[in-house]
Amino acid sequence: MNLHFSILPLDVVQYLTQALDSDGNLEKPLRILRLPHPRTGLPSLFLPLEWLPPSNPQKSSALLEIQAVCPPDERSWILGEEVVADGKLLTMTPIDPVFLLLPILQATQPTDGSTAQFRTADDLLDECARKLASSNDSSDSLVVEVQSALDFCSLRCTRESLTHLCDVKEISPEITVYRFSHLKFRDYMRAKVARLEKSNAFDASRTTIRSLAKDGLMEDGREDLLQLGRIRACCDLVSQYLSSNMRDELINLYDFTKLQAYLNANAEEAVAKATADSSKPPKKVAKEAPNKSGSVDNKKRKPAKPSQGVEKLKKASTAGMAKLSSFFNKSS
Repeated sequence: MNLHFSILPLDVVQYLTQALDSDGNLEKPLRILRLPHPRTGLPSLFLPLEWLPPSNPQKSSALLEIQAVCPPDERSWILGEEVVADGKLLTMTPIDPVFLLLPILQATQPTDGSTAQFRTADDLLDECARKLASSNDSSDSLVVEVQSALDFCSLRCTRESLTHLCDVKEISPEITVYRFSHLKFRDYMRAKVARLEKSNAFDASRTTIRSLAKDGLMEDGREDLLQLGRIRACCDLVSQYLSSNMRDELINLYDFTKLQAYLNANAEEAVAKATADSSKPPKKVAKEAPNKSGSVDNKKRKPAKPSQGVEKLKKASTAGMAKLSSFFNKSS
């Protein structure tokens, strides 16, 4: 069995601790869903906290996305005396179930342009699972995805998310019907962008702030452009969980004409400056004439100042002392 290094949320740690204490005999075993990513469509892993012990009622309906942070080169983890050969780091972060529900609901829409009918949550989610099953082959990996889709549609957080994307009608106290609404989708995405733009997490993101400063939006007198830049950056962040057509629909909800014109002007100015710099001849550096030793002296060096001992020797009296050359004469 392959081992992986991961940072686990507290709810998962408590679940694993309880599983060890009970020898693994838990009423609800830990299950990981394998669902298509809402932007790429590639199979991704998600962990519902609804199946874990309710340590925190506010988080019991949360859904976690499991991601792998891969090092650029081959790495390993060393834990005590054990070595984990796989150097990836698994992280679990909350994800809004609306992003996963959106492409599934879109699959239930009529392709002839007619208006869909209102349906109960059970009927609507059952059709979502059938649509996903009919679009896949019979390979084992895709069968797992279909079972995961059925499990996802049965989650409480999924049913709660229907109200964010669907028109709702209450037929009776016991019967409520739903129908996917593009207007509800737009309103929900606009509210998410506005909440993200005003959050402290946005201002704490150094990458985003550096990007705004690089475009010159942080300078004085450009407050209106800065506001548009912040909204555009939030749209890009939200679009990480939207398909390409839904991303375009989100971008079209805002008027970025003024911002785009400013960015285009900056890009043209940068290209013109680079072209002008490349057309200038290189500057010539004046050469100095070499001295007798073949080296170039920039400045004449001052003679070194003699030490105090040498100065004292110069002042010493030499009267009556034999010359040094007398020691080398032949003795008579």
